[in-house]
Amino acid sequence: MRTTPNRAGRIAALVACTALALSACGSGGGDIDAQTAENEENAASGDCGELNMAVNPWVGYEADAYVVGTVAESLGCKVNYKDLKEDVSWQGFGTGEVDVVIEDWGHPDLEKKFFAEEGDGSGMDLGPTGNTGIIGWYVPPWLAEEHPDILDYENLNEYASEFATSESGGKGQFLGADPSYVQFDEAIVSNLDLDFKVVFSGSEAASIEAFRKAEENKEWLIGYFYEPQWLFAEVPLEKVALPPYEDGCQDDPAEVACDYPETELKKIASTSWVDEGGPAVDLVKNFQWTNDDQNQVAEYIAGEGMDPKAAAEKWIEENQDKVDAWMG
Repeated sequence: MRTTPNRAGRIAALVACTALALSACGSGGGDIDAQTAENEENAASGDCGELNMAVNPWVGYEADAYVVGTVAESLGCKVNYKDLKEDVSWQGFGTGEVDVVIEDWGHPDLEKKFFAEEGDGSGMDLGPTGNTGIIGWYVPPWLAEEHPDILDYENLNEYASEFATSESGGKGQFLGADPSYVQFDEAIVSNLDLDFKVVFSGSEAASIEAFRKAEENKEWLIGYFYEPQWLFAEVPLEKVALPPYEDGCQDDPAEVACDYPETELKKIASTSWVDEGGPAVDLVKNFQWTNDDQNQVAEYIAGEGMDPKAAAEKWIEENQDKVDAWMG
């Protein structure tokens, strides 16, 4: 992408100030071990090595990845963006194919497999992103306004026939998203005795288009969706109340009959990559922002059609104070 002269100047300034900030870290005196000294030298020189960043298939994740990746490039990193599903991303920790999963929505099954406590130790938790994830069942606002009782799952069967489609086999259709996402919708439908069939849209983009169309044309639609998500600024979807989440209610995927929990999103990284050290490791550790921050970048990408790198650069230019905080 070609930058404007003003943008180019600001990005150049970012390179200089981030390298300076990182090279100053840990300079308070005393003995500095060889690894720390090497990391500071790499930061000052811009030699950051490669950063293999998984990009999972939703635009909020893409926003996280390209903002962090763009700042990492300013430190001298060569960033490789890899479009991967969630579980495949974690498999890359042990092979060196993936260094960072920048937005994890909670995978206790994968933690058992890849964290040191119970698994092979190839992955580790690098702390929260600052985002809170909310997964749930949603309907378009027109439907909630005309039938407010539909926001209680106990009333859904009364309206099941209204949601029926050619794909739902005579039952109401529940629109799932990408089946690789964290989801228990088929179990919830079955265990709550709902007269619905889950039909997967296949992607975030397809689900967004379905909700947009349902609101515009006043079509009956209920489906899986989540926040943070820029679409809510355009179409304020309404959440259906399921039985409240309680600890343990999702331990057995086949028996789930409760709502999704609010989830503190976090960063997962390759243990070997973290152990190697370097300025990108500190950057990922320090990276935190808000749902509103993520939604802004996601809106640039999906709403305005910007290239992800250009969207990231735009946000960085407008939020230098937050980027400086990640630099310590």
